[in-house]
Amino acid sequence: MKTRVKLTFPPHLIREPVIFTMAKKFDIMPNIRRARVTETVGEMILELEGLQENIDKGIESLRMRGIDVELVEGDIIE
Repeated sequence: MKTRVKLTFPPHLIREPVIFTMAKKFDIMPNIRRARVTETVGEMILELEGLQENIDKGIESLRMRGIDVELVEGDIIE
């Protein structure tokens, strides 16, 4: 199963390996489709692949850390 999401990071999490940690913990393969990171802003569009239950748990874990997660539909222009 694949799910595309847009993540918006709070400034204090920009330098943390939250995607790696989530992917490893929930057995999800992330594919970065687009990213914009500065000292104060972190935005990323990811394609998450894995079991839907694991993806749902991974998304919830990101939200619990304070990351804004929005589902993305359609094609992503690269």
